[in-house]
Amino acid sequence: MSSLTPKPKFLLDENVRKELFPFLQKMDFPARIAPKGASDETLAQMSIKEKRVIVTNDEDFSEYPKSTVFSVVWLRIPQNDPQSLLTMFDKLLKECNNFNGKLIILEKNVWEDVPLPTVQSM
Repeated sequence: MSSLTPKPKFLLDENVRKELFPFLQKMDFPARIAPKGASDETLAQMSIKEKRVIVTNDEDFSEYPKSTVFSVVWLRIPQNDPQSLLTMFDKLLKECNNFNGKLIILEKNVWEDVPLPTVQSM
C-alpha cells in the first residue's frame, strides 16, 4: 500500500475474533468494533456513512449490494485459528490497494476480491 493511499478504516462485526482489533490498531489502521447486538442493516449504514470496511464471519454480507455497504471482508478462516486470521489479514493489508466496493473473501491460505453485487440478491 502506497504511503499516499489513505489507510482503509475497518468495522469489526461482533462475531470476529477479538485478536484482530489490537492487531489493526498496532498497525495504525483505524478500526472500531460494532456495537453489541447491532443489526446487519445498522452495520451496513455505518459502513457507508463512515466509509468503513465491514469485517465479518457472516455470509449474509456477501449479498449486500455496493449501494448499501462500503466494502466487506468475509472471513472464511476457522474461528479456532486466530493465528491464521492475523497472518492472512496482514497479507491482505500488504497486497490489497483498494477495498471500496469490493467483497473480499479471506480464507486460510488465499484471498480473493470480487465486486459487490449491484443489486441485492436476497
